[in-house]
Amino acid sequence: MAYRLITQVVIIGSRVLGRAFTEAYKQAAASSQYARAQAKAGGVGTSGRASLQSGMTLDEACKILNVKPPQNGKADLDEVMERFKRLFDANDPQKGGSFYLQSKILRARERIEAEVRPTLEKAAQEAEVKEGWKPKVYKDR
Repeated sequence: MAYRLITQVVIIGSRVLGRAFTEAYKQAAASSQYARAQAKAGGVGTSGRASLQSGMTLDEACKILNVKPPQNGKADLDEVMERFKRLFDANDPQKGGSFYLQSKILRARERIEAEVRPTLEKAAQEAEVKEGWKPKVYKDR
């Protein structure tokens, strides 16, 4: 009699767990598909990847730091850093601020920098090509 009860508990338990894992997999697949669709709609290239990595859209990052969105991959990084420092210091947990807000401010700055970084790297490469390669040579005495 006991073996029958134990068998029924095991079978019912495995059914419940199987259904739970199936539903979790379906939700994860749908979430992933939605994130990919949002990345494609948001733009091609780094902007979609960065959004998936940080979990924050460019618009949200600009609203948090209260700066204008980058135009053609160019943004005023001095203004972004100034606003970041002011807001980050104002939300210091040791001064009564919020760690959550501080982390959102940090992620917003990182998101804007991720959007602007490819343009800055390309400009630096073009400037190096324009100047020519000049290795640093040290003379022995």
